[in-house]
Amino acid sequence: MKIILSLFILVTSVCSLHAQNTKEDFSDDWAALSKYKKENELVGLPKKGEKRVVFLGSSIFEFWKQKDPAYFSNNAYLDRGISGQISPQLLIRFRQDVINLKPKAVIILAGSNDLAGNRGHVSNETILNNIKSMAELAKKNHIKVILCKYLPVYEYPWNKSLKGTAEQIIALNAAIVDYAESKNLTVLDYFTPLVDKRNGQKAEYTTDGVHPNLAGYKVMEVVTDAAIKKTIGK
Repeated sequence: MKIILSLFILVTSVCSLHAQNTKEDFSDDWAALSKYKKENELVGLPKKGEKRVVFLGSSIFEFWKQKDPAYFSNNAYLDRGISGQISPQLLIRFRQDVINLKPKAVIILAGSNDLAGNRGHVSNETILNNIKSMAELAKKNHIKVILCKYLPVYEYPWNKSLKGTAEQIIALNAAIVDYAESKNLTVLDYFTPLVDKRNGQKAEYTTDGVHPNLAGYKVMEVVTDAAIKKTIGK
């Protein structure tokens, strides 16, 4: 009986070790291209007459689809948000998660995680350069560009030691607007309808001062649809 039990333990251990060794390692996938790779393949190219729009960003977009999936499923909208991502990661994903999907337009929301210091401290100029690169890639591939004024943030709950967050967001938004106007690109203003008196998010629209709740997303949907209609019709 002891021999049988020992053999069973040995076989179980070997199988477990084999499973661990054969598990795919994504440590080299810094931009998380693997996240939407299969989904992109299933979606395929737009159908005739489809006015596809890709939402490219981080957690603000990723959580949006979780809180209000019908907004995306009832429209030709593809959510390609990945929580925690910074602007260079969005730039790396741009070909796979935007260009190859052949949308009519792309909505780019970038910069907050760069400023929050999730991966290191960067300047507004660095963020804007990545946004410019994405916009240029889109234009080259006949994709209309919608650039977002970032949502108001007074402070990041996970990095309260960071000072001047609201001012940084405001300065970044001003730079994005200046660039968009110089290139005749649509500006999607998420800042104005959500901002409170201290330049943070109104309490009734947010879960933590950074991410919207369902009511906040409903407000965003109104201005988003207006920007899309202005850009490609609807």
